[in-house]
Amino acid sequence: MRVGIISDTHGLLRPEAQRALEEVALIIHAGDVGDPEILLKLKRIAPVFAVRGNVDTAPWARQLPARTAVAANGASFYVLHNLSELDLRPDSAGFHFVVSGHTHQPEQTEKHGVLYINPGSAGPRRFGLPVTLVKLNLTERPWKARYVDLLS
Repeated sequence: MRVGIISDTHGLLRPEAQRALEEVALIIHAGDVGDPEILLKLKRIAPVFAVRGNVDTAPWARQLPARTAVAANGASFYVLHNLSELDLRPDSAGFHFVVSGHTHQPEQTEKHGVLYINPGSAGPRRFGLPVTLVKLNLTERPWKARYVDLLS
């Protein structure tokens, strides 16, 4: 089972992102969606779990939770936009992954057996950072985020 992880679209869903996500069975959006149409387009590809980011302040975004838990193929994900607002110990709570966005910096680290993934930003390029998303194959162990550079 493949999971697509995307964040910080800021109202822009690039065709490259849509193509990269075509083969996934589930999409996690870690906030700063920017436009409800983004979620509608993603839902045409696969089921979507999304959280609200700091730019998601319009009335439509009130339906998005600040945090969510997702379970798929024996893996559990804790999703929030800003990692500095983490409000639990993911290892104690039984999560395998923590997914966040906000910084626009692609990053993967492990702490206490939990894989922390920031897919970077898939929207407008900012701060000279790469434009990326993550694909994660849950059937391959050890789990490892595979970053997709959307502009290369």
